[in-house]
Amino acid sequence: MKKMFPLCLVLIFCAAAASARALPARADVVVHVESCEAVLQEFESDPALAIPRQVLQSAHALVILNQFKAGLLFGIKGGYGVILVKRPNGTWSVPALLNASELSAGLQLGAKSVETIYVITDDETPRLLFKERFTVGVDAKAVAGPHAAEVESDLHSKFAPLLAYTKAVGLYAGANLTAAVIERDDDADAVLYSTVHTMPELLYSDWVTPPVEVQPLMAYVQRLTR
Repeated sequence: MKKMFPLCLVLIFCAAAASARALPARADVVVHVESCEAVLQEFESDPALAIPRQVLQSAHALVILNQFKAGLLFGIKGGYGVILVKRPNGTWSVPALLNASELSAGLQLGAKSVETIYVITDDETPRLLFKERFTVGVDAKAVAGPHAAEVESDLHSKFAPLLAYTKAVGLYAGANLTAAVIERDDDADAVLYSTVHTMPELLYSDWVTPPVEVQPLMAYVQRLTR
């Protein structure tokens, strides 16, 4: 029994170490921000995908997701993203990092990359992420965002609070997707911004100086939405 005690301590230590989540590398977090900027640029360079200027001008926040879907029987659509909010003075916040996933049921074959931009047109919806997890379709219903011709035909319509624009590539058969789950990634924000401030402070205060790596995305969003 005495010989088992040290072994138990080793096993407990190993279990604790395995459960501890390692902080992401800063280089990886920067790549995620740059990838999200590239996603937005790709949408805007393609007339079939571009978000109308009127919609972008109505944005109170933007969520950009880059996801990968794979699996058999039960799939997990994992990925990452960023959220930026528009402040009362018309400037945009630094991007806060997100984790993005979806669960799906049914036979699934192949894989698909999925890029999504959510245009949020109210002030309440972005704050739902303060509770760490946001489920599209449960916490807020997303509708397909209008494209140029649809907007021009009804310039006076009020946009839904959560507009979705999506581009998918690859093969994916037989999936029945459930609600998308978006989570704030405070660990990634801590690494990127070298701060203890979390998503609420990053989005709604000016306490953090934007590092050079996020400035191109912020400037691009500012140009698109003015």
